[in-house]
This record gives sequence, structure tokens and C-alpha cells, in this order.
Amino acid sequence: MIVQPGVQPIPIRGHAEPAIDNVPGGSGPVWVPGKPEGFDQIAPRLKAMIRVARYHGVELDPSEFKAASPDTIPNAADLSQWAQNGGMWSRAVRIRWSHLLRFENTGPVVLLFSDGGAGILTGASNEQNVVFLKSVDAPEDAEAVIIDELRLSQVWSGEAVLLRSARSYVAADAPFTIGWLVDLVRLESRPLRDIGIASFTLSILTILPPLIVMTVVNKVLQFSSMSTLALLTAVIAVVFIYETLLGHARRLIINVVGARLDTKLNLHVFSRLLRLPLDYFERHPAGETLYHLAQVYRIREFLTGKLLSTFLDMITLGVLIPVMFYINATLAWMVIACAVVIMLIIFAFLAPLRRGYQRVVDAETWKSAALGETVVGIKTVKALGLEPQRKALWDERVADAGKARLAFGQLANWPQTLVTPIERVMVIGTMLIGAYLAMNDPSGYMVGSLFAFMMIAQRVGQPLVGLARLVEDYEEVGAAIGEAASVLNRPLESSSNSAGLRPKLIGEIRFSDLTFSYIGTRTPALDRVSFDVPAGTMFGIVGRSGSGKSTIARLLQGINRDYSGFLKLDGVDLKEINLRHLRQGLGVVLQDNFLFRGSIRDNIIAGRAGLTLSDAMRAAHLAGAAEFIERMPNGYDTYIEEGSPNLSGGQRQRLAIARALIHNPTILILDEATSALDPESEAVVSANLMRIASGRTMIIVSHRLASLTECDQILVMDQGKVIDVAPHSVLLERCGIYRQLWFQQNRHLEGRHGHLAAVPPRLA
Repeated sequence: MIVQPGVQPIPIRGHAEPAIDNVPGGSGPVWVPGKPEGFDQIAPRLKAMIRVARYHGVELDPSEFKAASPDTIPNAADLSQWAQNGGMWSRAVRIRWSHLLRFENTGPVVLLFSDGGAGILTGASNEQNVVFLKSVDAPEDAEAVIIDELRLSQVWSGEAVLLRSARSYVAADAPFTIGWLVDLVRLESRPLRDIGIASFTLSILTILPPLIVMTVVNKVLQFSSMSTLALLTAVIAVVFIYETLLGHARRLIINVVGARLDTKLNLHVFSRLLRLPLDYFERHPAGETLYHLAQVYRIREFLTGKLLSTFLDMITLGVLIPVMFYINATLAWMVIACAVVIMLIIFAFLAPLRRGYQRVVDAETWKSAALGETVVGIKTVKALGLEPQRKALWDERVADAGKARLAFGQLANWPQTLVTPIERVMVIGTMLIGAYLAMNDPSGYMVGSLFAFMMIAQRVGQPLVGLARLVEDYEEVGAAIGEAASVLNRPLESSSNSAGLRPKLIGEIRFSDLTFSYIGTRTPALDRVSFDVPAGTMFGIVGRSGSGKSTIARLLQGINRDYSGFLKLDGVDLKEINLRHLRQGLGVVLQDNFLFRGSIRDNIIAGRAGLTLSDAMRAAHLAGAAEFIERMPNGYDTYIEEGSPNLSGGQRQRLAIARALIHNPTILILDEATSALDPESEAVVSANLMRIASGRTMIIVSHRLASLTECDQILVMDQGKVIDVAPHSVLLERCGIYRQLWFQQNRHLEGRHGHLAAVPPRLA
């Protein structure tokens, strides 16, 4: 072994060894994608990534890691992508020993070993020619191991993953503004540089044809020089070929840049949309949201269309305008003067055009909201025969939008009307004055110069006008940015990637003096609510409409967090828990559950990585859905259309329960899950409740008291306050509200049983 003087080597196979035995194919535990069961079951490479990410204040979720193949060892590219999805800057690299020695005072680096393990580089000493490594299983306060080059080369071939906190403005949490868009475009600096070079070269080539024409007129025609004509023909042929090839390459690069910008915009928009709180979607129609987000595509067209073309035109202008002044300063000043007048006209109309366009946006928003609401509620429209009313509303919205667009179009027509004659003067006027100057030119060279100037002026005039109109287009795009920002810049849910604790959920719930009010209301939905739910129990919640039952379920899901008092899960305040981690530990079944378009298997698995058909079958069996799925012609591959018209309400509900159970949640919330079911379907679901509840905490919110008689405790709510908490039999004796609700729901049993307090037989 080669060691430096004065450095005591520590064996690599020691307490804090970087070569780890717990790797796929070894004797230790192996991480399975989609089914992490604890830190000790995670593969060493993932452990290393998690520990380095924690150093930077980011918590990576192992369940979100997607490997190229579930059966292979995680590679550097997959690990880097995982960290980037978690909101970090990361790169998969291959480096040499000399590079490692430069990491003296930097953050930790993940080294990937040849045997599938990993180690954490915590520092280096260039003077001693050693590095300091920690095992992924070493305690936080453990000393790093000193390793020299020879010893490390036995287990490491150069693969590493670099990690740090993301510091770019182009990030998931950055507000959607024009500055964000500029930074987005700036990330494409290398291809934009290539486009600029190509455009500058094309601008140089653009000068040659007019100059050649000028030479032909002044030299060839005047002196009948065939040799000069032949030479000029060869030059033009070469220029045309080169210009064609260069233009083709530039258009390809522009298409690539446009596609990349479009992709980044789409990913950012959808990511922000998913992180908006549920309150936003409950207060805003789907059509309004979709219309606002559709403005993003106008922004994209502006970025990759007019803005980019104007940027390229500016390069052309920078080359051609000096040539214009070289040929004839008088005519050049005429062109510049006309362009300035056009810009002044457009600037004068900017403010009224901005106001008119805002009226168009408002009208289109209301029109889209009416359309979206009709499509979403089409079942109700058909059932109640509301087609005439909805058509009348649509006609009104279309009329308002049409009036706004007509007024805006009439106003926008004026600058075009005023600009048109000036554009003609820019072309025809310069030609007439140029002809006058040519007739008074004794040398005769002005004729060729006039031809050259007119060819260049055609290439210069349009970009100058386009530059003026770019300001007008920017005003519309600015309004579009505002519309998109009205959705994308809403306050987001707590960061699901990095913020918050990730405790192991056991299922103990405690409400302590909790008060909560919805936005815009004065009366609290929950008023000083206090109760406990022991882990592993069935807990029912009942009460009249508006008593706060569903609000409790919303708070448990983290949908609303702006409450006072305390809501704790296993002794940890819910506000401190990572939101995604919380919801991955919950299973939620609502009264009306949405099934996605796709197969039954895909709906049960819900896209969770690592889950298979056998997992879906187990969840379906537990939810009582297996019997009707297996009777279908295609079984678990049966395709469900939007709205699931080929399934009954009971079948949809049992599939929703299977979907909630697929990841074996610690806490299962049934929020009026059986209230819309027919008696047969409700009996099937109720018969499985005890089996479903085994080993987990179950919260059942229901107005049907018969479905709660098996609960260990039942919470009675009224007007946002806790009235009583006790088992069913105790509540019948001492709680007047509960007794009244039981009487109302079981009136039909009076004659049959002779008393109202009869408890239904135990549900099996």
C-alpha cells in the first residue's frame, strides 16, 4: 500500500468502510422500487444520495426513485435525475483521482463503487495525497476514513454524483414572470450563440447580391465585360449554395431551441398546477383555469417566433444599415426617418390597445368558464333539461367576447392604417428620390447604386417595422404573462420535495383545541375541537350537515393548514410533516371518486412505480372488488372511459377503495364513502370494513349511523363543536343528538323490533 509520510492508513474494510455489503445480489437487504420500508432497506447508493441531500437541507424520497430497470443497481444518471426531480442541482460525472483532491472545502460527493456500493467523500488533502470517505451506514458523528489512491482504485472506477442546492432562478418555485422567461431563454445561450453566428454570416452574404448587381450595372453593362460577368456569376453561385446550407442549419437549430423551450414551459406549468392547493380549484372554474394556462402557448410562440426572429433581424440590421449609409446617406436617412415615425405611431396606441386587450381577456375568461362548467356538469344539464339555459348563457358570453374583440380589432386597425402609407413611402419614395438623384449624377454610377440600395432597403425596411410592432406584440404577451401568472403564481402547497419531517407513521391522531375557518367566512368550521384517536382503531365521525365532519378529513390530508391549535400525528405537528410523505401514508376514499381513463389495473395501481398486477389483485380482493372485476370480459385489463360509464356506482367505489389500499396506508379515511351506494354495494363494502381496518387507523366520516356501529369510538359533531365521543351503545344512552339521528334513520325498525335502540347485528 502506498501512503504518505505521517499519515496512518485505516483499513478500508473497517467500521466505516466505503465498500458496502448490502447491495443487490449480496447478503444484505435490497431496496425494491415503489416499496421502501425503511432506511435500512434502501440500497447503499440511494442511502448515500439521501445523506448528501440532507447535508444541503433537502430530503429525497426513495419511493420517487425511478431506475431504468427495477432489477439493476441504480446508475449515476438515474441517481442524478432523482436528485434533480427533488429540486437539487446534480450531475453524474466520471472523474480522476486528481479531481478528487480538489474537493478540499466543498460539500460531500457521492462515489459509486464497482461492486454496486457507494461512499461519501467528505474532504481531501492535496498535500498528503489522500481523501476522506464515510460509509453510508456510518453514524453522523463518525470519523471519516483516510484513503489513498491505490486503496480507492481497488473499489472505485471514477463514477461520482455531484450534488448541491439549486440556486438557479429557473426553478420549480420561481415566480412566473418575464424575468423567469428571460432566464429560461438564457439557458439556451450556446445554441443561441450558434444562431447568432449563422445570422451574422447570412447578413454578410446578404450584402453581396446587391453589391454584385451594382457592379453588373456599373461595370458589366457599361463596359460589356464578359469576364467580369463570368466571375460574378461564379461568386453568386457559391454564395447561394453556402447561404442555402447555412440557412438550413440555422432553421434546424431554431427548431431545436423552440422545442426545448416549449418542453421546459410545459413541464413548469404542469408542475406548478399540480402543486396548487385544492382550495384554488374549488374556488375557480376549470374553464377559467384552462384559459389562463392556454396563454402560456402564446408566450411560447412569441419567444420562439417573433422575439427570436426580431433578434435575428437586429443582427441583420447591424450589418445592412452601415452599408445603406455607405451606398447613399440621403436615402438611408429617409428609411430611418420612416421607421421612427412608424414606431411613434405604435407607441401612441399602446395604452388604449392594452386596455382593450384586457377587456378581451376578461370576456374570453368568462366564456371559457361557462364552457368548462357545462362540460363538467353535462350529466346535470341533461338530467334537468337545462340545455336552453346553458345555451342562453353561452350566447351571452359569446356576444360579450365578440363585442370586446370587435372593439379591440377596430382600435388596432388604426395604427395599421396610419403605418401603411409610411411603409409605402419607405419603399416607393426612396425609389423615386433615388431615380431623381441618378438622373442628376454625372458619373452614371448612381444607377447601379440605386438598384443595390433598393435591394438592401427591402431587407432593412421590414425588420425596422417589425421591431416597432414587437413592442405592440410585447404588450399582448405581457397581458398573457399576467393571465398565466394569475394561476401559476398562486401560493403553493408546502414543498413536497424538501420541506418537512418524514416520521414513520403509526396512526395515532390528536386534535387539541383546534379552530379553523374557511376563507371568507366568519363562523368557524371547527371551534376548539379536541379528541384523540389511538393507533389501529376504527373511529367514526357523525353529525348533521355543516357540522364539520368533512373539514376534519380535509385537515388530516393537509389540504388546509392555516388552523390554530394543534393537530398531531404520532406526536408530530401535522404542519411540520412533509406533505407528500403525509399523503403517501394516507388512503382516502371520497363520496364521488374520479377514475382515470385507462384499464382497471392502471386505476388501482395509479401509476405507482414498482407495483404489479399481483399487488392490484390483492388490493381489489381486500376492497371486495375482485369478484366483479373477474366477471368482466377483460378482467383487470378492462378499459375505463372518462366518467367510467361502464361501471356502476358501487363498482367505482370499490375500485376507489382498492386504489386507496394499494400502498398499504397507515391511516385510511372514508369520507362519506358509502353514502351514494345502493344497499347491496354498501353491504359488500361494510362486510369488508373489519378486514380492511386490520392493522391500520381508520377514520369513517358518515351520516349513516348503521355503518359506524362497529367503530371503537364515534365522534359526534354539531356546528363545528365536539358534542361527545364514545362507542355506539354509550352514545345511544347519553347523547341526545346521536339518539335523535339514530331515531330518524331507523324509524322503520320500530314496529319490527319494538324499540329504537336496537343495535344492528355485527358486520362481518
